[in-house]
Amino acid sequence: MNAVFLAIVLVAFGTAAWRQLGHLPQAGVPAPMEALSAGMIASAASAVQLAIGLVGVMTLFLGLMKVAEAGGMLTLIARLIRPLMVRLFPEVPPDHPAMGAMILNLSANALGLGNAATPFGIRAMQELERLNPRPGTATDSMALFLAINTSGITLLPTGVIAVRAAVGSADPAAILPTTLFATACGTVAAIVAAFALRRFFPAGPATAVGSAPTRDAADASAIPGPPSDDSSIPLPAAGDDGHPLWVSLLALAALAAAIPVTILWGRALSPWIVPGLMVGFLLFGALRGVRVYEAFVEGAKDGFEVALRIIPYLVAILVAVGMLRASGALDAITGAIGGLTGRFGLPAEALPMALLRPLSGSGAYAVMVSIIENPATGPDTYVGVLVSTLQGSSETTFYVLAVYFGAVQVRRVRHTVAAALIADAVAVVASVGVCSALFTGGQG
Repeated sequence: MNAVFLAIVLVAFGTAAWRQLGHLPQAGVPAPMEALSAGMIASAASAVQLAIGLVGVMTLFLGLMKVAEAGGMLTLIARLIRPLMVRLFPEVPPDHPAMGAMILNLSANALGLGNAATPFGIRAMQELERLNPRPGTATDSMALFLAINTSGITLLPTGVIAVRAAVGSADPAAILPTTLFATACGTVAAIVAAFALRRFFPAGPATAVGSAPTRDAADASAIPGPPSDDSSIPLPAAGDDGHPLWVSLLALAALAAAIPVTILWGRALSPWIVPGLMVGFLLFGALRGVRVYEAFVEGAKDGFEVALRIIPYLVAILVAVGMLRASGALDAITGAIGGLTGRFGLPAEALPMALLRPLSGSGAYAVMVSIIENPATGPDTYVGVLVSTLQGSSETTFYVLAVYFGAVQVRRVRHTVAAALIADAVAVVASVGVCSALFTGGQG
């Protein structure tokens, strides 16, 4: 992200400087460098205003998610997908802690609980490494797990919905059907790619028993996430096989059926989604014996802190993007490649988002914000919905791989990167396809 940030600033400055050298003063027309300065100040002020406006909606959604989490929604989803997981990962014993941690990680990701998903993911990698006969080399299970993790089906992209609401979207939940479709396609691609590529990246000979390196508490505390002891994270009880397989397959079929339903009637249903989430989650928590008010307030505190923590990231990227726009460099780039990418439904304005998303979550997030708050695009146009879908349907692939593999000191990642990037590319194509179908002609 350091290189990306510096490159944007240098390109913007160089473009403005070049235009300044040939500028002829005109009444009422600011010089390129004056426009660049004004754009920087305006972008910085806009970033802070946006973050402050985001506090309310972020606290609302994280408060609701806390109620759902306290009511055991993660456990319910985990029981539902467990029969499928034991078939995708046959080399992992069904009662091993690695299986429980992977299930909870994917369940948390499906609900948009990024902060809750990370500790589960790191715990899963630590347990998978204990089963690894080749320490330092990624196993097939690790590669498949991380490929699915970076492309996992997202049922509720709550963070992106909150941002769209904060910038004044008339239909902030419009991305639910597009995100569900794109993540479903990406997940299928991740599974297929992981199974297809493993034969081309052999793991090599196994290490002799007893030679695996040990990791003490100091190793575990040096990385983000929970310590390596078994009591740090509540996992499903051993012997809990979840629901019968036919129940899981029925739920999977219902999820698949929901995709065309949301595509066909998504616009009619979307005004009901946010109020429905409020009522549904609170009723779910109440029926599960949760003190919904206290749980909501506890989650809302996290939302307040998250909204404030992102201010520096927003200021940095929005100022850089504002410089790019004010200097005229963005218009030049758009004019150069817009015709080519536009033929495939990917406007030049959205191309930086598609390229940046696997590299930097905060950077892609800020780029999305700069696009949807721009009056020329807005959150409810084709471009606005497309970049929102790209943000909600993909993961910061290289960050996830670095953190999770770093947690277990795996340096030979084999086919993991290739499988994850294939899933990312499929998710982008699927996002363009579904957004084109729902927002024909670029209209919101």
